[in-house]
Amino acid sequence: MPRKRYWVVLGEAEKEHLSSMIRRGNWSARQLARARILLKASEGWVDADIAQAVDVSVGVVERTRRRYAQEGLDAALTEKPRPGKQRKLDGKQEAHLIAVACSTAPQGHAGWTLKLLADKVVELGYSESISPETVRQVLKKTNSSRGKSKSGVSRK
Repeated sequence: MPRKRYWVVLGEAEKEHLSSMIRRGNWSARQLARARILLKASEGWVDADIAQAVDVSVGVVERTRRRYAQEGLDAALTEKPRPGKQRKLDGKQEAHLIAVACSTAPQGHAGWTLKLLADKVVELGYSESISPETVRQVLKKTNSSRGKSKSGVSRK
């Protein structure tokens, strides 16, 4: 069996804090699982046994141990922000897109299509390129927040 690289040695105050978190249950499921992992690791449990008891993977146990050893209790309990893809449009640009979608369609068209709206966003200089699907998501987000069922924009 390989030697443990990251040991979890909790003080009494930390043990009490984690135990109270688990008793109260006012935390996210992931935070509660991490609290259980840290308590069991400090009692000397093996990673595979902890993973089975807490119903997580061994990798989660190893990462939680490592974050506790390197960054402390708070870092081990919370998640780091996950990097996502940069948004194509900011809030002001999305509002302008919605205003354009609500305006009358260009000459020769019965209504705005997602492709026409995407081309308009590029024409206005908001983005170098944007897909009709991104336009659809912006319009859907707006309509669902207002309780509407259809945007009136054609998917062509």
